[in-house]
Amino acid sequence: MSTVREAVEVDVPVSTAYNQWTQFEEFPNFMEGVEEVRQLDDRHNHWTTRIGGVHREFDTEIVDQLPDERITWRTTGGDTRQKGTVSFQRLDDTHTRVELVMDVEPTGAAEKTAAMTGLIDRRVKDDMRRFKDFIESRGDESGAWRGRIRPTT
Repeated sequence: MSTVREAVEVDVPVSTAYNQWTQFEEFPNFMEGVEEVRQLDDRHNHWTTRIGGVHREFDTEIVDQLPDERITWRTTGGDTRQKGTVSFQRLDDTHTRVELVMDVEPTGAAEKTAAMTGLIDRRVKDDMRRFKDFIESRGDESGAWRGRIRPTT
């Protein structure tokens, strides 16, 4: 398992940053290699990615979601293994720190090489920078989901 951690400060209120992150189907606008995210229900998404010529489809489940604070997920299907949390910290009325922490288990030769050479870290850093650019250029979220998802035991 490889842990990736990246944070950005965005020039929008915490609710705007959080609300935008709940719009999973918008992820291809700022995540390189993500071709499509389909939200299946409040907890589940289906992802289609193409990274380094490798096509993957997998499902994720949101296991904990608290508005304006965090979203935690894990993969549940497909050949991609990861889990992570994105957290939101209010800095002041118009600035937010967004931090992404992911545990990724590379499954193929290309993914193992990407992890060893730091490519996954760089991709996440670039994705977070693009999220910053995306939300700041919009100035407002494209939608919102403010529900609470509690961890199951």
